[in-house]
Amino acid sequence: MSTREDLLRAAADYLSRRPNATQDEIASAVGVSRATLHRHFSGRAALMAALEELAIREMSEVLAAVRLNEGPADEALRRLVMACEPIAPYLALLYSQSQDDVTACIEVWDEVDGAISELFLRGQRDGVFRPDLPAAWLTESFYSLVAATDWSIRAGRVAARDGTRLIIDLLLNGVRTS
Repeated sequence: MSTREDLLRAAADYLSRRPNATQDEIASAVGVSRATLHRHFSGRAALMAALEELAIREMSEVLAAVRLNEGPADEALRRLVMACEPIAPYLALLYSQSQDDVTACIEVWDEVDGAISELFLRGQRDGVFRPDLPAAWLTESFYSLVAATDWSIRAGRVAARDGTRLIIDLLLNGVRTS
């Protein structure tokens, strides 16, 4: 591993597949000694905090790049889903963890959640999204679908090329045929 961030990304990739892995298993999977892993992350809590910081930084970059306030809400949602594809493993990992374990950056997550919820509220005000579903629940549904799609791709149940389309279709159209 060349940098701390490379090590963190490799650990995130492994943990997204094996969320309960031990520090020894993580070190082995990413090709470093346990001592090297420990030098960068003093324990699992430190590793998870660093992963959360990475996810927040990348999610904040995604939100800035997709311009949620521009254009129709459904188009902004499409841009958001597409931009989240590269960071889906981090979101899936953090989504699967206990909220007690991953709360170091709660204020920043509140800002990220607020921006996504505001997108859903805007879509509801504009008549694009159903008004009977709470925006906070739609935000959680968004995260759930990103996480579930990432897990399905990793398990070979869904082709990677279909992931974004599946999330968007389910968010915008639900499961009904009509």
